[in-house]
Amino acid sequence: MPAQLETAAILTALRAAAEPTRLRILMLLDGGELNVKDLTRILGQSQPRISRHLRLLNEAGLIERFREGTWVYFRLADGGAADGVRRLLTDHVSAGDPERVRDRERAEAVKRERADMAQAYFRTHAAEWDRIRAMHVSEAAVETAMREALGDGPFELLVDLGTGTGRVLELFADRVRRGVGLDINQAMLAYARDRLEHAGHAHCQVRQGDLYNLPLADGCAGAVVIHQVLHFLDDPGRAVAEACRLLAPAGRLLIVDFARHQLEFLREEFAHQRLGFAEQQVNDWLRQAGLTTLGVRHLSPPGEDAQERLTVSIWLASRPEQPGARNQAKRHLEMGAT
Repeated sequence: MPAQLETAAILTALRAAAEPTRLRILMLLDGGELNVKDLTRILGQSQPRISRHLRLLNEAGLIERFREGTWVYFRLADGGAADGVRRLLTDHVSAGDPERVRDRERAEAVKRERADMAQAYFRTHAAEWDRIRAMHVSEAAVETAMREALGDGPFELLVDLGTGTGRVLELFADRVRRGVGLDINQAMLAYARDRLEHAGHAHCQVRQGDLYNLPLADGCAGAVVIHQVLHFLDDPGRAVAEACRLLAPAGRLLIVDFARHQLEFLREEFAHQRLGFAEQQVNDWLRQAGLTTLGVRHLSPPGEDAQERLTVSIWLASRPEQPGARNQAKRHLEMGAT
């Protein structure tokens, strides 16, 4: 029965793909995520027609849909019959096919427009972010410490909460099979999506999501990162608890934020809700969520005027393995050695 179901799924996927416009849509999505408006512009067809094709591809398991505000994006499905069909198509449909070349050129033009809008937003806020960066140790030093803390993995799924520009996904792209970044800001998501596509990180995607109510299943992630996000939230403890919910047994949570400080202007000028966090405060949130704190590291800036500078703190925590899992693994190792 399982083999028949798998065969049926593959046949359904092939039938869905065996139509000129739907095949063109699949080839376009192989180059990255697109929304309905993008596809209508690229393919020159009406929205109802494109929406019907997308519905059929989605029902066949070839593509996935997700909402960002009033927009709906689509991408190739991850896993199942879609993987085999996708490989078949990308390996055998000629990249030089005139229609495919035209579609690709139009898609690139649409993405450039979207990227220009995102870049404009980024430039508007870049000066503010640069001012804050100048007050603490270099980003390079923080990122090196983050990679050291989280470990080599590899992680089946890494979730980056408050992904912003998508930099954390870039930072750990070589250590994850799949990365998902969530953020509430559509402009930042557009910037992050363009950045990841240009970096060639097709296994990393971004989504719109509420950090207090994440659209992900319990225990789905091997690693979760919250980088410079908590100080913007009115209820950071609740966000930490929601992040902990995502962790699989032995999964790791990395929190990067400012240590407690007295720089009130950050609240007034940059919308910081919290003036950093005490080490014990974050440890208590982690404990209440059932995690064990593995270590805390504080990166203080050089210079004597410490009151006008920011210390970056890095917490690493882990969800304990299921009872008996460690002993069971040990028994397997002992049996294998005999």
